Amino acid sequence: MEPALNGSNQSSLTRERLLNLSDSLRIANLHKKELTFKFVIIGDFGVGKTSIINRYTDGEFSSSYKVTIGADFAIKTLEWDEDTRINLHLWDIAGHERFGTLTGIFYRHCVAAALVFDLTRPDTFNSIKKWLVDLRKKASLPGGQPIPTILLANKGDIITKTIPAEINEFCLENNVMAWFVTSAKDNVHIDEAMLRLTNSALKNHYSLQFPLITDDVIKLTTDCNNIPNGSAQSDTNNKNNMFDCCYR
Repeated sequence: MEPALNGSNQSSLTRERLLNLSDSLRIANLHKKELTFKFVIIGDFGVGKTSIINRYTDGEFSSSYKVTIGADFAIKTLEWDEDTRINLHLWDIAGHERFGTLTGIFYRHCVAAALVFDLTRPDTFNSIKKWLVDLRKKASLPGGQPIPTILLANKGDIITKTIPAEINEFCLENNVMAWFVTSAKDNVHIDEAMLRLTNSALKNHYSLQFPLITDDVIKLTTDCNNIPNGSAQSDTNNKNNMFDCCYR
C-alpha cells in the first residue's frame, strides 16, 4: 500500500509552485540556441531503416514491415547542454530502385548520413557502395567536403556471424567514420551511432562558417605542383585516425 501524502508533501505541489516552475523552464528555454540538422538514413529496402528511426525517436519497435514510399521523416529533439537545443530531422529514404531518381531531392541540405545494411541479407552490404556513391555525387558540405557518414550493420540481435570481413577496409577506403552492429529490436548501439553523427554535425556547423574562404583555399591548392611534400602521407594518417568501429 502506498503511504498517504501528508500535508507538507501536498503543499509542495501547489498550483502556484507548479506555475512558477513552468515559468522558470519557459524563460530558460527562450534563451537556448536552437540548431536543426538533417540526417539521411539510406540503404536497400527491408534493412531496418524505419525501425532504427522509430526506435531512436519514439523508443518503439514493430516487427511488421511497411514499405516506405519515397521518403518519410521523424524529429528527435536533444537538450544538448544548458545553452543549446538540437533538432534532428531524420529522413528515411526508400530503398526501392524505383525511387532512385528522387534521392537528389531527399538529400538536399543533409549534414550527415547513416548507411544501413542487413546482417541476415549479406547482399545488402554489396549495395552500400552504390548508396555511398549516390550520396556523395548529389550532396556535400560547404566547400565540397563529404558529408559525415557511418555504417550500421543492422539486425545484430539475429546474427553477427555474417559481419563482412572487409568492413574495416571498406570504411577506411571510403572515408566512413565508424561502423556499428545495431539492433532496432533490442536497442543496441543506435543511440551511440546517432550521437557520433550529431557530434560531427555540430563540429562542422561551427568550423564551416566561412564557406567562401574555404572555397578560395581549395581553388588555390588544386595545382599538384604546389602541394607540400608529405601531404599525402598526412592525409592518410588523418583518415586512419578518423575511423572507428563499435562491436560488443
